[in-house]
Amino acid sequence: MKIALVGIGKIALDQHVPALRVSPDWELAATVSRNGSVDGVEAWRDLDAMLAARSDIRVISLCVPPVPRFDLAAKALQAGRYVMLEKPPGATLSECATLQAMAQSARLGVFATWHSREAAMVAPAKAWLAGKTVTSGRITWREDVRKWHPGQDWVFDAGGMGVFDPGINALSILTEILPCTVHLRAATLEVPQNRQMPIAAQLDFTNNISAEFDWRQTGPQTWSITLETDQGTLELHDGGARMLLNGAPCNEPHNALSGEYPRLYQRMAQLVRAGESDMDIRPLTLVADAFMTGTRVSVDPFHF
Repeated sequence: MKIALVGIGKIALDQHVPALRVSPDWELAATVSRNGSVDGVEAWRDLDAMLAARSDIRVISLCVPPVPRFDLAAKALQAGRYVMLEKPPGATLSECATLQAMAQSARLGVFATWHSREAAMVAPAKAWLAGKTVTSGRITWREDVRKWHPGQDWVFDAGGMGVFDPGINALSILTEILPCTVHLRAATLEVPQNRQMPIAAQLDFTNNISAEFDWRQTGPQTWSITLETDQGTLELHDGGARMLLNGAPCNEPHNALSGEYPRLYQRMAQLVRAGESDMDIRPLTLVADAFMTGTRVSVDPFHF
């Protein structure tokens, strides 16, 4: 199937393009971007023009930041195309609901992707937790914004989500693997004096689960989730790539399709063939709850 990639920036070049190149399901037929392009692929600067000229392209994958994404997704659906959304699926919950309704009305599909759910040990973690009672948990998601978003001021602008840009990855795993539903009880958001969005956050959920997100960590990066249950302790490290059960490491299950983004594109192919949507917004809902109820604390200015 032919697919177009919209927004040729770091995430598109690092993850989407390599995943599409190895996929048996997809042909990267066009790109749309103000500045970026992919060697050997037809490049456009305007989505409307591409949609009008390339009726053979069935799917649009959007890699642009959250704020401009809704208008582009709506145009693609109105043009009769399936839509794949980078995380988070929208800048607001109402945008996500509108896109899902548009897709249903047009008998198309929209896919809210959560790449961290495709990490190697997330599915085994979910299987192990099934039927168990989670008594407490700790999420530690600390990384260096200068490494992962060099010079990208938009991540600190309104709608950019700040530290929740990576933190939502942890929440996507949590909502996927838990055998129960949790909601936010309290949050503290640390906002630099010269920015709109937080650089760090502390969250408290039901079931005695807490989370610490921080974008100021240098050196080794930390992406870990530890859950205590009535039948032992589960640990996920390296963003879900490694799992320990009661301190003992577990082997990665054999999977012919390796990598988070190749698995996302495999899932997208399944949705298109079935004419279905997958629009799980639970991670984004928890982020919205944090912004609605969190206490804001002013911290030192941040500069790239």
